Amino acid sequence: MKKMKYVENAKKVFLDTGTRIPREMIWAIGIVKYSAAKANKHLGLLEPQLADAIMETALELAEGKYDDLIQVDVFQTGSGTGLNMNANEVIALKATEKLGKDVHPNDHVNMGQSSNDVIPTVIRIAAVETALGRLKPSLENLIGTLRKKAEETQDAVKPGRTHLRDALPVTLGQELEAWANALEKDLDMLLKAVENVMELPLGGTAVGTGLNSHPRYAELAIGYISETTKRSYRPAKSRFRAMRSLSDLLILSSIYKAIATDLWRLSQDLRLMYSGPNTGFNEIDMPQKVPGSSIMPGKVNPVTVEAVMQASSHVMGMEQSLTNASLLGELELSMGLPLSGYLIIRQAKLLAEAMDKLSEQAIETLRPNLERMKTLAENSQALITVLSPKIGYDKAAELSKMIYEGKSVREALKAAGLSEDEIERLLDLKKLTQPGIP
Repeated sequence: MKKMKYVENAKKVFLDTGTRIPREMIWAIGIVKYSAAKANKHLGLLEPQLADAIMETALELAEGKYDDLIQVDVFQTGSGTGLNMNANEVIALKATEKLGKDVHPNDHVNMGQSSNDVIPTVIRIAAVETALGRLKPSLENLIGTLRKKAEETQDAVKPGRTHLRDALPVTLGQELEAWANALEKDLDMLLKAVENVMELPLGGTAVGTGLNSHPRYAELAIGYISETTKRSYRPAKSRFRAMRSLSDLLILSSIYKAIATDLWRLSQDLRLMYSGPNTGFNEIDMPQKVPGSSIMPGKVNPVTVEAVMQASSHVMGMEQSLTNASLLGELELSMGLPLSGYLIIRQAKLLAEAMDKLSEQAIETLRPNLERMKTLAENSQALITVLSPKIGYDKAAELSKMIYEGKSVREALKAAGLSEDEIERLLDLKKLTQPGIP
């Protein structure tokens, strides 16, 4: 049985951290090898029997049949040659067994290719598939869940807060709708960023010139990639750019950071509203399925929300790591490819998992504590703002001070000379959450 000589030697010189190549990248490199063999067969450069054996085996690699044979670490040569040759040797080994005839990892499987154009192509295909196939549905689901809950709570009036101090009333629905809209904007930016990532440098071979590949090879191979993945990939306008620069992936990563930032802020708002029950806001309830403390009986904590905040923090950090990886390299090639691929996929999958759990375990189960919200809203000293146009800023400030010193809003309004009917009209809190002059 043939041995994978390159892999055996490479494992001795690469790092051995246990950080495995993501499944999505193994899938993508299988698709690339399949498409390359099919293109070379079409062009008459690869004997049909050889091409068919390579194509069949490459698809098996894509499907996960040989994952245990992809043994190189993420932390390897910066061009990703370790991954490319590992895939070449696996396909050559298994295709030889099928064919009963020698299939060479370089001469046949790697025909018309270089690690330098294959790996940037693989990373982009894997990134697009993870963004559209995994992250996009989770993001759309969270937006939909937030919108549904916003509709349910559109009349749930609560105190607004700025600088964590009392402000004018809002509804819980207005707050949740704001986050739904923020994530919708993130989705729009995500789709635009993904569109740029769909330009592939395959066909550039070693330095971008395409030497040792047929002039029609890139167009054919990328066409087969599109056909197989059912995505609309296209040759990069500049293969030189797509091989040396990862700025399109970096932009995508920055969108992931933006999504993580919005998730973090949404989660923090939920934590504040859930705080208590007796010494915090206690404006919402989110039933918890696990105890919150190993020593305090009956204590419950927003565990899912906190897990989402940690995941979001990690995604933000990975964006910086990918920035650093994008700086590696010079002239014709990026030298941070394997790490960049690992990070861009990890970011998307972590965000998707976080959003799925946040939607299911927090937003869907969220219930407003209506009476508590109303009580807090009615006692916000910011309600005096409504009187400012009538009694002037200075007088209104005096009333605000009375509330600050312990009087209720009703007592302060009576001191201002308002009748009971006027006070009732003023404390129509729902009306105060709408535009207009009371």
